[in-house]
Amino acid sequence: MPIADSTSTTNATSSEPGEPDAAARPPTVQVRNIVISAVLTVAVLAGICYATFDPQAFRQMVQETHLGFLAAALVVTLARVAIGGWRLSFVSQGQLNWMGGTRGQLAWEFFSSVTPSAIGGGPVASFYVARDCNITVGEATALMMFSVLLDQLWFLVAIPAVLAASVYVDVIPAAVGSIGLWTAMLAFVGVLVWAGLFAFTMLFRPHLLERLADWCLRWKYLRRFRGRVLPEMRAFTEQARNLGAQPLPFYIKGFGLTALTWLGRYMLVYVIIRSVHSSIDPVLSVVRTAAMTLLGLVMPTPGGSGGLEGLYALFLGPLMPEALVAPTLLTWRVLGYYLFIALGAYLFAHQIQRSYLGSSSDPVAPDPDPLPHDQRSPILSDDNS
Repeated sequence: MPIADSTSTTNATSSEPGEPDAAARPPTVQVRNIVISAVLTVAVLAGICYATFDPQAFRQMVQETHLGFLAAALVVTLARVAIGGWRLSFVSQGQLNWMGGTRGQLAWEFFSSVTPSAIGGGPVASFYVARDCNITVGEATALMMFSVLLDQLWFLVAIPAVLAASVYVDVIPAAVGSIGLWTAMLAFVGVLVWAGLFAFTMLFRPHLLERLADWCLRWKYLRRFRGRVLPEMRAFTEQARNLGAQPLPFYIKGFGLTALTWLGRYMLVYVIIRSVHSSIDPVLSVVRTAAMTLLGLVMPTPGGSGGLEGLYALFLGPLMPEALVAPTLLTWRVLGYYLFIALGAYLFAHQIQRSYLGSSSDPVAPDPDPLPHDQRSPILSDDNS
C-alpha cells in the first residue's frame, strides 16, 4: 500500500546513437528478494500447517471442493490483470494498446512481488513499459505515477469505508487484542495520511518531488546518478502539472477501473474460501480482506511475504474451520502472488533477451520523435494548452 518528452530526454542523456538510453535500462531484479519472499512464505505457512492441519479434514475438503468456484478464482485473477491493462491503456490515451497495458500491469505485479509493499512496483515497472512500448522513461513514469495516484485515491475511499463498516461488523478480529487493534488503527491512519499527501503533491505541488530528488541526489553515493535522473524529474514535474487539468469524467473512469482491480483482489479471497466452505460470510470476508490488504501496504518485506500470511490467519482464519486455513492460504498466494512472479519473470527475461542479446545484429533504435501536438495524450503533453 506511490517525465520527459522525447526531445528533453534525448538532450539530457549522453548515450551514443544506436545504444539503449541509459535511463531506460531496466532495473536489475534481485533474485535474493524472490528467495527471501519464498522462504518467509514457506516458513509462516509451515507454522500455520503445523498448528491447524488435519489430514482427515483435508481429505474431506478435497472431496467436497467446488471446482466451479476454483475456476472462478482463476477468472477473477485474470480479469483483474485485464482490467489493470485497460486502465493503463486508458490513462495513456491510446499511447499503449490493451496488450501493451496488460504487459505493463503484469510487470507492475511482478515488481510489487519482489519489492517491499511500502514501495510498490509501479515506479520500477516504468522501465519495463518504456522499453516494451517504445516510449521514453519520462512518459512511462508519468503513466505509472498517475496510476499510482489513482490507487492512492482508492485508499482515501477504502480506509474510511472499512472503518465505517467496523461499526456494524467485526472488521478487526478479537484475537489481535487491544494492542493489535490500536496498531491497525495507527497503520490505517498512516496509509490515509500518506495517500492524502501523495495525491496532493502529485496534483498540486509536483515540484516538491523534483526538490526531494535533487536533495537525495546530493548524497555521496547517489551523486553519480544526478545527471541522468534530474532531467527526467524536471520534465516529469512539467508533465505532472497537467494532471490537475484533466476533466472530471477522466478521473471518474480511471477511478472506476481502479476500484474494479482492488475489488477483484478482495473477491479472490472470498471465492477461494467459498470453494471449500459454503457457509462463509461474503460481506465479512470481503471487508476483512480489504482491511488485511490495506495493512499489508506497510509491510517491509518483498510482496508483504510472511506478514500477509500471518494477517490471513488472524483475519480470515476465524471465518472457516481450522483445517481449511493452510490450503486456502496457499491457493490465495499461488494465484495472487507466485503466478505473477512466474509471468513477470518470463516477460522480464524475454525483454532483456530482445533488447540486449539481439542488439549486435539489430541495434536499438533511438527514442521515437514526439507525436504531433494534436495526437499526444493530454497527460503526457509538454504544455498546458
